[in-house]
Amino acid sequence: MIKSLNRPGLIMIILFIFTLVACNGQDEKTNNEGEIDFPTKDIQGVIQWGEGGATDIISRSLAVFVEDEMDASLVMQNKTGATGAIATQYVYDQPADGYTLLFSAENPNLYQLLEISERDYMNDFVPISIIGQSYAGIVVNKDADFDTLEELVAYAEKNPEKLALGTSGEGGLPHVAGAMMKNELGITFNQIPYDGDGPLAVALLGKEIDVTVLAVSAAQEYVDSGDFKMLAVLNNEALDSIPDVTPITDIYPEFDTYLPWGPFQGVFAHKDTPENVVSQLSDMFKAAQEDDAFIEQLTDLGVDPKNISGEEAIEFVKANQSTSTWMLYDAGETEISPEDLGIPKIGE
Repeated sequence: MIKSLNRPGLIMIILFIFTLVACNGQDEKTNNEGEIDFPTKDIQGVIQWGEGGATDIISRSLAVFVEDEMDASLVMQNKTGATGAIATQYVYDQPADGYTLLFSAENPNLYQLLEISERDYMNDFVPISIIGQSYAGIVVNKDADFDTLEELVAYAEKNPEKLALGTSGEGGLPHVAGAMMKNELGITFNQIPYDGDGPLAVALLGKEIDVTVLAVSAAQEYVDSGDFKMLAVLNNEALDSIPDVTPITDIYPEFDTYLPWGPFQGVFAHKDTPENVVSQLSDMFKAAQEDDAFIEQLTDLGVDPKNISGEEAIEFVKANQSTSTWMLYDAGETEISPEDLGIPKIGE
């Protein structure tokens, strides 16, 4: 076929081939150790929750510090919906080259159990970094009749499913915390879904809902301003950021079996991302999180800094998945057993 081409046509084909080779070479330059030179272009950071929530606040705060560790920009965007599954699937569908990262929380640990999505962390992603362990608080509007958790529980016991509990959808933090309360206290709520911490806070401000469970990092400004009352923190000890809020185990010791537990924030890449790219990314994120200014930001938000990667991060995610999935199953929130998904109970 080439014989039939005239000289200009043949030259155009040769130039086109050289252009393709050159472009590929730019995308995968290697350093002196034979590793892929990364990054050579901007990285897209996809946040699985909306603006104003804990994951959004922490992710955008960290991005500023990470950019100081790389010769590229970290372009952040929110992709909301389906308890974070829209963003999770989007990142999974992109090339496994490290240029599209998922900034997310614990929710994909529950997708398969709740039949939200086929994706999950253990099978489909690799952790670049677990940023921090957050804690959750049970919050009501400042004008609510409840000043203590005991008052709210007493009302819920007498009025099953009457209290409107704002949730972030199946598998979201309030849904799992609601299962915890159903297991241990026998109370149930009328669950109303919203799209993340930000919309939940707005709904509680507007009295569209009676109660919700928010990450402390998302609720604290409203508690400090007096707009919300936090009735208890879902932890077995008080938090430095909100020392006056009672740990739930001080009221109901039976919750200790689940704790410490709570939402976490992390950064994940597609499972097929080259190992040396994962390593370079993890190093950049680790260095960024060692900045004293970022550590102070996390602690001020009531977040326990983790800054872990590799096997340590994998074991952390596994433990969270085990606790949350079995909690939901034991509360009757799903017919699928975690055991059917190969998820053991903690300690077994």
